[in-house]
Amino acid sequence: MVNRATKFSIQGLHVQYGGMYALRDLNLEIAANEIFTVIGPANSGKSTFLNSLNRLIDLEAHSRVSGMIRLDGIDIRAGLEVEALRRKVGIVFALPLPLPVSIYENVVYGLRMQGVRDAKSLDAAVERSLIESYLWEEVKDRLRTPAMNLSGGQQQRLCMARILAGQPDVLLFDEPTSGLDPISTARIEETMLVLKEKYTIVLVTNNVAQAARVGDRTAFFLMGEMIEVSETSTMFTTPADSRTSDYITGKFG
Repeated sequence: MVNRATKFSIQGLHVQYGGMYALRDLNLEIAANEIFTVIGPANSGKSTFLNSLNRLIDLEAHSRVSGMIRLDGIDIRAGLEVEALRRKVGIVFALPLPLPVSIYENVVYGLRMQGVRDAKSLDAAVERSLIESYLWEEVKDRLRTPAMNLSGGQQQRLCMARILAGQPDVLLFDEPTSGLDPISTARIEETMLVLKEKYTIVLVTNNVAQAARVGDRTAFFLMGEMIEVSETSTMFTTPADSRTSDYITGKFG
């Protein structure tokens, strides 16, 4: 893989809920403009890890976080306001969550919340972000129609567009295709491969084949620990740990 600047640097990250560890002693670097995939069975800490990167973990009752996460060298807890962090690090969830308004208003929602009122600026952001999410050609003639009329795959790409409108640095994906058909899944994956030219992408997925298709590097999590991390082609051909091999080949999980 081409050497790239470090986007996230994670050192000694521990996350607890009550007295139980969800993540333990995680040390990891994620490069700019890569698709970094995270695989592992349920309750392995994948979503906790993802939510730690933009501090959604702070909203979890009884959560305790220790260790250091740096974004572009800046401590995300001591050096960034949480609102600024979440503008830089957007997240797409497993289920599409369009707002019950028009396609256009879905895309500009965040910009309006930030105080953007200029119609030309909003129009430009809508077109740019819908093009980036590969939805523009499908919806450009019906921007004022309800977003809820879109298919599931289109709604997921609309949610991507809503985040892209704010021009973040990082896109987090938490099982973004778990409820989609194979054709819609392929469109989302194709979109990710293009978006990594401009954005850093962190993808949590239970679909090991998806990780193999799109990931530049992959980490395997198990019971709150990162068992190994390597270039995706290496992990799927010659994993270093037998537990990784067992998970990839379907012996558990």
